[in-house]
Formats: sequence, structure tokens, C-alpha cells
Amino acid sequence: MAVMPALRQAAWAKPSLAGLDSSPMHVKIPADAITPALKNEGFQPPPASSLNQPGWCPRQLAVFASCSSMKGSYLFLCLFSMSCWLNVMLVAGNRIFHFGPCRFSMSVTEIRSGFTAIKANIQARDPIRTLSILSYPHSLHKVKSSERCCITHHLFNFYVDKVFKHCKTEDSHVNRKISSIANSFLSVKRKLGHCHEQNKCLCGQESTEKFDQILANYEGLNVTSAAIKSLGELDILLDWMEKAP
Repeated sequence: MAVMPALRQAAWAKPSLAGLDSSPMHVKIPADAITPALKNEGFQPPPASSLNQPGWCPRQLAVFASCSSMKGSYLFLCLFSMSCWLNVMLVAGNRIFHFGPCRFSMSVTEIRSGFTAIKANIQARDPIRTLSILSYPHSLHKVKSSERCCITHHLFNFYVDKVFKHCKTEDSHVNRKISSIANSFLSVKRKLGHCHEQNKCLCGQESTEKFDQILANYEGLNVTSAAIKSLGELDILLDWMEKAP
């Protein structure tokens, strides 16, 4: 019964996000990490293949390994704490995307929050409402699952290399938000680049044609207008990514 006060305290404690390392990495789990104590408690560990994929980080694995040496009520409390910690990334707004064999994390909530704060300002600067960069003609619709990674890789390169650098305004608040979003995109761009280098992000005719159409829409306008319009359509890209099966 001595474990109950500690359990109640753990249940009501607000998890702290400070100092957490959520950077993806590849880690090998020792074969003896799952002890009989864990198995007897009915705990089913994640498959080794998933532990070695991006999305698991060192602290998650450290908690997992430390739990494996505990028994009884202490084991339950440890696993409860581990469960809470595994939800921290979701609490922080991070999401793991699976585009074919490519897996990467992205701070969707943070990006959406920054974009929402400037969306009205940016869209008010767009004088051309009859043309869309991302939606015309159905550029992101019905992309094959096998080619989602490729076109996403193209689009993050596109935003980092062409869009954000031409979106400076006279409003310092707006510029700070754009800079924050650009930094988040740069991080995802690098992760997608790793997938591409490992042949996990293959490009076919469909993704190439769709991205060429997006480029044609962009290049049909002057640089500043095209960049502002593309930034104003950022939620189209985010919605498409989150709705992808």
C-alpha cells in the first residue's frame, strides 16, 4: 500500500518538457532487456524493429531499460511513468509521420500556432485571389502513398529555399513568426533528406509532375507575390500531411 501515495502524486503531477531530448536516432536494444518480471506483468514491449526506427529517443529507451529490472508494484509505477513520458511528444504537439519506409517527427502544433498568428496578415498581402500555388490544378490531391514522401521532400525544400527567404515584411512580429516556422521546416527538411539519401523516399512520375505544376504556379508570379501566396497556403500543406493515411 505504500506505493499508492506515490502513484497518486505521479498521476496528478504535470510533466515537464524542459530538457527532454526527442531527437530521433537509431538504437539497438539488447536481447535481454525484456526480463521475466516484465513478461509476468503482461507487458508487451514494442517490436525491436520499431525501437530501431527514428522516433524513439535515448530517454525513452533509458526508462524502458530501467523498468525491465523492477518487480511488482515498483514495476507498475515505472511502467505508468513510462506511459506518461511516451505521451509527452503528443502533449508538446509533435507527431510522427509514416510516409512509406520514411518516419520523421514534426512539431505540427507549434507550426500551426505560429501560422495562425500571422495568417490573416499574410493573406491580406496577397493581391491575387484567383490562383493557388498548392491547390491548382489539384496539385496535392490523390498522391499515391508510395510517392507522398517524395513530394513532401520536394515541398519542404521548396519552402525553405524559395518561400521563407522572400517573405520579409515591415512587421517585426510577423517576421519572428515566419523565422520560427522556417526553422521548424528546416529541421524536417533535413530529416526528409536523410530518408532520401537512404532510398526511403523514392520519386516517380506522379510526384515529379505534381511538383512541376506547383513550381509552374509559383514561377508564374513575381518572386515576392509568389512567396507570400505560398506562405498563406501553408495550412493546405499541413492539412494534406495530417489527413494522409
